[in-house]
Amino acid sequence: MNFITAEPRATVGKAVRVLRKKGLLPAVIYGKNKTTESVSISETEFLKVWKSAGESSLVTLKVGNEERNVLIHDVAVDPIKNAPIHADFYVVDMTKEVDVGVPLIFEGEADVGKDGNGILVKALHEVRVRALPNNLPHSISISVVQLQNPKDSVVIKDITPPNGVSILNDSNEVVAILEELKEEAPEAPPAVSTEEALKNIEVVRPEKKAEESEEKKPE
Repeated sequence: MNFITAEPRATVGKAVRVLRKKGLLPAVIYGKNKTTESVSISETEFLKVWKSAGESSLVTLKVGNEERNVLIHDVAVDPIKNAPIHADFYVVDMTKEVDVGVPLIFEGEADVGKDGNGILVKALHEVRVRALPNNLPHSISISVVQLQNPKDSVVIKDITPPNGVSILNDSNEVVAILEELKEEAPEAPPAVSTEEALKNIEVVRPEKKAEESEEKKPE
């Protein structure tokens, strides 16, 4: 089970920069019929749990003496530093189903395509699922080794979800398809304008021809 300890937070607005300098990440906890709470957590601890749980696996969040079952619902990331600057935790009811996005893992990619005649195109990288919190999968694996000829594909209805999990995407939505590998045509030489072509033509003046003729006369 993924576990994070949080502390109540009074610092809000621009003042949270002070927390970040201390290695703390500002966050909020919310849920249906629950008052939103502001907390702070260790950034290092959060990164480990986020990598492990993603946004589809349960996390135990401890605030004081109370533990909550939550999902990492949203994470704001600094586009320059590529580091989290804020996180949302959604408190779940363990008796009610929730809808989340679950990442797809493609297995057997190296064996796709007969005689190297195709390239695998991944149309989806995650699917929406519905399940009780305890049944939520961290990811769903899909074998694509059966794709051997161009236009062979995997669609949603070809996926067998784990027990207790329903996939919400349209059953005929394409997940992956093998496209024909086309050879690149050789590049045509760059077009030369008439003006450029004329520049490369040597113009021989009549007097030059005469001089050359004189030079060629026998002595």
